[in-house]
Amino acid sequence: MKRPVKSWSGRSGLSKVDLYTRVTAYMLLWAAVLVLGLLLLIRPIRHDAPPLLVVVAPLLDLANGVLCHRLLRRAMDAYLRPGTVIPPREVLPAAAVAAATTGAVLLAASATDLAELLPGMLAAALMPFLAGHCLLHRLRFVALHQALLAGVLLLLVPLTGLSRGQSLAAVVTVVFLTGWLAFTVRLSLWVLGVVFELREARDVQARLAVAEERLRFGRDLHDILGRNLSVIALKSELAVQLARRERPEAVDQMIEVQRIARESQREVRDVVRGYREADLRVELEGARGVLDAAGIDCAVDSPGPALDLPAEVQAALGWVVRETTTNVLRHGDARRCAIAVREERDAVLLTVENDGVRTGDGMYRGMGTGVGTATGVAAGAGTGLVGLRERLAAVGGTLDAGPGADGTFLVTARIPVARAEVRR
Repeated sequence: MKRPVKSWSGRSGLSKVDLYTRVTAYMLLWAAVLVLGLLLLIRPIRHDAPPLLVVVAPLLDLANGVLCHRLLRRAMDAYLRPGTVIPPREVLPAAAVAAATTGAVLLAASATDLAELLPGMLAAALMPFLAGHCLLHRLRFVALHQALLAGVLLLLVPLTGLSRGQSLAAVVTVVFLTGWLAFTVRLSLWVLGVVFELREARDVQARLAVAEERLRFGRDLHDILGRNLSVIALKSELAVQLARRERPEAVDQMIEVQRIARESQREVRDVVRGYREADLRVELEGARGVLDAAGIDCAVDSPGPALDLPAEVQAALGWVVRETTTNVLRHGDARRCAIAVREERDAVLLTVENDGVRTGDGMYRGMGTGVGTATGVAAGAGTGLVGLRERLAAVGGTLDAGPGADGTFLVTARIPVARAEVRR
């Protein structure tokens, strides 16, 4: 089944750059084909050139465009994926047709007076092939091929009847135009390749951040459970020995085991929920950086350092920012996201609103794994939304998530704060 063609507004920033670069290269190719086709239909050629040439030359020009278009597409893919090799059987047909088209132009020039138009016609005949050819080799080989092309033209152009000065001027013009095209196409693809590398570097950075968090999580669990489980094992063994001797101290040891187990349970919850590192200001800056890097315009409206909130309130709101940011990246095609933190009477309010919401594809069934309904928790809501509600409930807060204005999605977190002071 064919994939649906996305509209311009439905594409990501990277996809737009890729499409723009490729379409520009194709337009340069077909502009050359169109220009040559029109020049081959002018009155001097139609009246003075051999009839067979008048018919064959435009057909060769069209075939040149079709074959070189295919070569250019393959060349761009190969340039962006180093190591990809295009077999000669895909290059030689395009080269042969380009050479035949160039020969037809030279024959037409020898049969008519085209001294002024010949440089443009030759450049238009060679540009479609050179647009893809310049991506298949290193720069020094491209320059070498341009020099060889200039030498061949210096031998062939005088055969059309032009003087030595006219021939030299024509060859210089052709080499300049084809060199400009090769430079433009190669530079555009180089820029596109850099953009792809930046995207890949960002993905690697994100994976490293996940790996680092996993290591932190494993380290903290090992530090907590490793020590406490060792103590529980020792005390349990001691309690067994005391119980066999019918010593009353066995009860004290089991009480201590129970206390350590409960303490371990609390510490594991702290590690899992990340209360030790959650910070609202850090999460706001992180959300801005991550969304901007993804090509999503992120506006953060916050009092900044002036907002004085208790640590547990900042931790809960920080987790809301983290989960909603993850959801914006993983779902939909957002282009804009607005995050606002403001003080209300005896409460602090956090809102996260984004566009690009897709309907009907299961999006937002639970924060982190989707988001719930506008009224709050729906049947089967995702664990992300439930987890956020639990975090907010621990500090007396509430969470609402659902459609906003103009097709957006809005998440609102409200936490009562007895003394939420904004120092201005």
